[in-house]
Amino acid sequence: MSRLTILICGKLYDGVHDELQENKRIFIRNGKIEEITESTEIPEGADVIDLSNTTVTPGMIDAHVHMDYRDWHNIRQEVYHTSEEMKTLAVLRCAQKALSHGFTSVRHMGNINAVGYGVIDVRNAINEGMFTGARIICAPMSLCTPGSHGDASQSYAGNFRAASLLQAMKPVCGSGSDFFVNAVREQVKYGADFIKIMATGGFFTPNDTPLQKQMNDAELEAVIRTAHELGTTVTAHVYAPDMMKTMLEMGIDGCEHGSLMDEETAQLFVDKGAYLVPTFCPYDEAVHYDPEKLKDKQPEFRAKLELYKDRLIAGRKVIVGSKIKLGYGTDFVANHQNYDSGWEYDAWMRSGMEPFRILKAATKTNAEILGIDAFTGTIEKGKNADISAWKRDLLNDSKALLDCAFVMKDGIVYPTEPSSDL
Repeated sequence: MSRLTILICGKLYDGVHDELQENKRIFIRNGKIEEITESTEIPEGADVIDLSNTTVTPGMIDAHVHMDYRDWHNIRQEVYHTSEEMKTLAVLRCAQKALSHGFTSVRHMGNINAVGYGVIDVRNAINEGMFTGARIICAPMSLCTPGSHGDASQSYAGNFRAASLLQAMKPVCGSGSDFFVNAVREQVKYGADFIKIMATGGFFTPNDTPLQKQMNDAELEAVIRTAHELGTTVTAHVYAPDMMKTMLEMGIDGCEHGSLMDEETAQLFVDKGAYLVPTFCPYDEAVHYDPEKLKDKQPEFRAKLELYKDRLIAGRKVIVGSKIKLGYGTDFVANHQNYDSGWEYDAWMRSGMEPFRILKAATKTNAEILGIDAFTGTIEKGKNADISAWKRDLLNDSKALLDCAFVMKDGIVYPTEPSSDL
């Protein structure tokens, strides 16, 4: 019989109950949770890990990460001045760093810099035990149209020859329902776990707006229908309520951002059973208005945050007060490193979100969104031993998820480190 490991918990959040349980011990064998008990008996030969001065949780999950860059300060330069091989190494580094910060699974939301499939190789290599790192669920590329938020060549629009060559490098950038049917099929063929589309413009790109519709109804319908026929799910980068409503009526599984949310659209999410990953942190300088911090943003990002400030504030209020199924995701490309996922906890708490709702979003709900809830996301008998622990007060300290004290993935303990800019 394999060796037993026992975790002595100070307090336990199991991802199921909205409470911190006391006097709990977790028995782990063969990488699985064997039992959660209050028994103080220590079986002979068991390895004991004392976490009595911490709060133990399921391993955290970040449902919106762009893993293929090294430093957000230089992200624009990395797009066309870094090799595909280096971008693949950046994915591996992000996975390793995320694990050391207590996030045992991450969802890669399409490459920012890369035009290849290195993230799939990293995902597979980690799953096969070649490297350590957070478990990766990935959409290698975001399906998009020319000139859209997903078309990085729009920064070169003043030189149409250069822009057209760069656009052609991205195989999922095109137009028409037939194009997108084929694009979905190819993404699934090459190993995508889900499909991500760029439905509207955004804040980070220079030549579009977050209200701009960037895929027509026929294109949207083609993506959603084809993905579902192939047994996979679809999510969308989207801000505008009318676009969210259109896709929800088409049966999309979920949406990312939704920052300009209104009450009618929020209710439609609930009625349709769709999820939203709201990514609060990238817009915090506008929502909790801080003109000094806004100066750190790229000029076009800063200008859009100023322009849409009031609508971002109103949308945040709607999301917090809604009954939408919320996932926890960061989307760090312009204010933190991609592995510093704990900063989103700070943004949610300061926006008035109840702590247990945040914790559930980052564990149980995210596991459901990623499609891995059969084996992780909660601390229950039979689940993988994906477990983190935190010395700070999770219910009152908004910085608590920035300083991981312990992390275990599949029953193996890994070193931890605090977030880089704590």
